[in-house]
Parts: sequence; C-alpha cells; structure tokens
Amino acid sequence: MPLHEIRTLSHYKFGLKVTLKKQPHLVLVVALLSMIGPFTTDAYLPSFPKIEATFDVTRGMMSQSLSTYLFMFAISTLFWGPLSDRFGRRIIIFVSLGLYVVASFACGLAENYHDFLLIRGLQGLAASGGFVTGRAMIRDAYNASAAHKAMAQVSLMFALAPAVAPVFGAWLDIQFGWRSVFYFLSIFGVFLILLVAFVDETLGNDQRQTVHPRAVIGVYTSSLMHRQFLALVLSLSFLFAGFFLYIAGAPTIIYDFLGLESGDFGLLFIPMVAGLMLGAFISSRLAHRVQIQTTVTLGFMLVAMSVLLNLIQSISLEASVITVIAPVVLYALGFSIAMPAITILALDCFPKNRGSAASMQGFFQMFFSAMVASIAIPLLQGERIYFATGQFILIFFAVLLWLYIKTRLNVRPSMNS
Repeated sequence: MPLHEIRTLSHYKFGLKVTLKKQPHLVLVVALLSMIGPFTTDAYLPSFPKIEATFDVTRGMMSQSLSTYLFMFAISTLFWGPLSDRFGRRIIIFVSLGLYVVASFACGLAENYHDFLLIRGLQGLAASGGFVTGRAMIRDAYNASAAHKAMAQVSLMFALAPAVAPVFGAWLDIQFGWRSVFYFLSIFGVFLILLVAFVDETLGNDQRQTVHPRAVIGVYTSSLMHRQFLALVLSLSFLFAGFFLYIAGAPTIIYDFLGLESGDFGLLFIPMVAGLMLGAFISSRLAHRVQIQTTVTLGFMLVAMSVLLNLIQSISLEASVITVIAPVVLYALGFSIAMPAITILALDCFPKNRGSAASMQGFFQMFFSAMVASIAIPLLQGERIYFATGQFILIFFAVLLWLYIKTRLNVRPSMNS
C-alpha cells in the first residue's frame, strides 16, 4: 500500500489528526460552504424594491422572507449535525446542497409572495447543512491550535461574501432582473457539489455516533446543561446579532438613512468586509502566539469601542457614509478576531459529538439572526439612534457572557487535543 494511503488510513484507525499541508483544499471548500449563508441573505437585498413591486408587498413583508429563511436555517441545523455524526460529513453536504440547488432555482420561478416565502424556508433548511458540517470537518481534521488557525483562514475567505454578494446581486438585478439572483445561487450550489467531490471524508467509521432520537436529545440536553458551552454559543450569537443588525438592515441604511441607490451597497459592504478580512488575518496570526481567551478578549474590546463610537455619533453627528460605516468596520474587525476562537472553544466542549455541537452553535446563531430580521429591524428602522441602541444592548449581553466565561469557567483548552 502506498505511504500516502497508509497515512490517510491512520487518521481513521488511530485517531491521528491531518495537518494543514496534507489537505489544504479543505479550508477553501469549508470557506465556500460557509459563503452560502451570506450569499443567500445578502445577494437579494438590493432587489428588495423590485421584488416588492412584483409581489405588491411592503418592506416589512420582504423582511419576513429573510427571517423565514433564517428560522428554517436555525431549526434545520439541529438535524444536519447529528446526521453528519452518524453518516459522515460528505454525504450530508451532498444531500443538503442538492436541496439547496432545487430551492434556489424555484425561488427564481415563484409567481406570488406566498410561494416565494415558502421556498425561502426550504432554502434555509438546505443551506445549513454545509455550514454546520464544514465547521465539524475543520475540527475533525486539525488539533486545537491548528483548527483555530484554519477557522481564521475560513473566516478570511468567508469575509469576501458579504462584500461580493450584494454588489454582484445588484449587478444581476440591474442587468437581468431580480430572478437572476436566485438562478445564480442555484449555479453556485452546483459548483460547490463538484468541489466537495474532491474532499476526503474527515470522520472515521469508528467515530460515528448513533442518531437514535433518545441519544440525540441526550446530547442536546447535555449541551444546554453545559454552562461553558451555553455561555460560549450565546455570547457568539449576541456578537453576531449585533453585526447582522447592520447587514439585514442594509436596505434601510442605504436607501433611507443615507439616501443612496441600489448600486451603492458596496459603500457599506466593501469596507465592512475589509474589516472582517483584517480581523481574520489577525486571529490566524495570534493562534500560535497567545492564549485563545486573550484573542477573544481583544476582539470584544474592539467591538465595545465600535458600539460606543456608533452610539455617540448617532446622537451628535448627521448621517453620512463615514459616520454610519466607520463604526461598522471597527465592529467587523473585532468580531472577526473573536469569532474563530469562540467557535473552536465551543466545539471542544463536546469532542465526540462535534457535529451536534456545531448544530447547536449554528442554531443559536441563526435563531438570533432571525429574531433580528423579524423583530429588531421593523422596530428599529425609524432612526439611526435606534439601530445603535439595539446594537449596544446585544453587545452588552455578549460581553457579560464572555466575562462570566473568563472569571468562572477558566477556559484553557489543550492546544494539542
């Protein structure tokens, strides 16, 4: 047997971890799988006015199409993770991407708002499979410090999506109409299926877990009773919700607060993504140099500064591209530094059920995002100060939870586990 095959089998038989050099394309594929989320939420935001006109609905009703997608995304994460723990990562990605391709194409064919809303829910159900399973694959393949670095690299590439999606979506909307946005998403799903075909399975047969409902419920119950895990996922969920507030609220920010046009979404998203990419790069560089909790604390400090700056500017300064977007960029920087490290800390709480742990983490993150889209955006869209205050409240709870973790739970994972 060739030496490289022996090394591959040793990963499964003896529980050894592959290194970044042995499967470098895994990081790229997981990053692209993660991009499904922002592409599906952001690409159609510039098309809101045209879709509203087509279906004769209000901006609030269009926001419900976003929240429906996110709610279904959140709920379905609870199923994809345990299934991937039982049947393997690749097969679950193939199934979920197949459903995503069909749902995305069907969105472009929708003739009324009711059908569009229903299919958006199916899109959310399918999109979460690759998102959840990809995270588990990263932790399957690498030890803790390497996984932190790999997750930061995923975040670095993933950060391109919020900039590319609305800009490219606006171009498609202008050139070919809003339906072309969803046809593009369907093609993107087919492209991902082809890429995943070249990725090795990361979960060995001896690591498979049962999907008996009693066992799955037991794992989820344990996760809800695990104070460290619960505090980590809630902190990350509040942190992401504060960021998502300005993503889901982009139509209000661009059209209402700044008085710009659909072609101007790049003014918000491109600087935001620059902050995300810089933060992911910093997080990756810090992975082998400082304690993981130090990285998270640095991220939270930058986020807190951005929220306070945003609140002050909303009270004292008129809305402009600089005053509205600069705090969001600083927030993106801090968020992207902290997020990869928090993700690894949470997954390490359940080393034998990382798929299920990733599912619970994804559920909370997307559920909070859905609440932002369905409740916070309609309530806060009247004034800039409302957005800033809402973000402040979300980050207040995120910071409290992280301080609790640091002082009470003594988070110090092994870098070799």
